[in-house]
Amino acid sequence: MFAVIRIRGKVNLKYEIKDTFKMLRLSRVNHCVLIRKDPSLEGMVRKVKDWVTWGEINDDTLRKMVTKRGRLPGDKEIPSKDVDSVISKIKKNEETGIKQVFRLSPPVKGHGLIKHPYPRGALGYRGDKINELIERMI
Repeated sequence: MFAVIRIRGKVNLKYEIKDTFKMLRLSRVNHCVLIRKDPSLEGMVRKVKDWVTWGEINDDTLRKMVTKRGRLPGDKEIPSKDVDSVISKIKKNEETGIKQVFRLSPPVKGHGLIKHPYPRGALGYRGDKINELIERMI
């Protein structure tokens, strides 16, 4: 399962890129969505690679993100007793009842260079280093 985080804004975007962001449900900076490993979704992420960062999320980070940033409709927090069932449904790609977008805060110590790919900057594929970024953004 991939975590995809939008890093850059929406000024001067082509229609195709705006449409892809709409399909990925990434409407604002620092929003995060979880997507399954699927060739069509990976192609969509590669299309917007100059505006997002993504990588494989681990179980500990997923638990922290769902606990702290997961929301039910009406902007209500997820009860602590339901967190395990929500996480298992997310892993099985079933309907969870929570909002699909996690609204994260800007990372502690910043993103770094937001116009360069990952080794030097914040954009592109990170692998499991995405977990460190999400920890700083929760």
